[in-house]
Amino acid sequence: MYPEELIAPMRSELTNVGFQEFRTAEQVENHLKDHKGTTFIVINSVCGCAAGAARPGVRYALDQSDAKPDVLATVFAGNDRDAVAKVRELHLPYPPSSPSMALFKDGELVHFIERHHIEGRNAKMIGDHLVEVFEHFCK
Repeated sequence: MYPEELIAPMRSELTNVGFQEFRTAEQVENHLKDHKGTTFIVINSVCGCAAGAARPGVRYALDQSDAKPDVLATVFAGNDRDAVAKVRELHLPYPPSSPSMALFKDGELVHFIERHHIEGRNAKMIGDHLVEVFEHFCK
């Protein structure tokens, strides 16, 4: 596990814009099992593509899109292990990767962005893609 003081600023990049943290598998499961509407979960990480593209891209999309998920949530790879494992179980058949992003509608996965869709792209590219996803699924 990473020291909490190391990842706290990385967590806050999302929590400061309205994301709630799921720290346990039970929080993930309890939220998604009966949730009606959309939930966007970011599997956050310490890697450079999370800092340089994923988190800024998410924030950009939220600023640009009129349509937004009903619930914004995040889990942190390497720290929120049980919560991350639960999200990864729910995004099968996609393999584990972090950072990554999952959009659920009525508790079912409807869109997934893997790490290889984040690497090599800038924040605006990721954000523009998310705007399209939000406008398609979150209206």
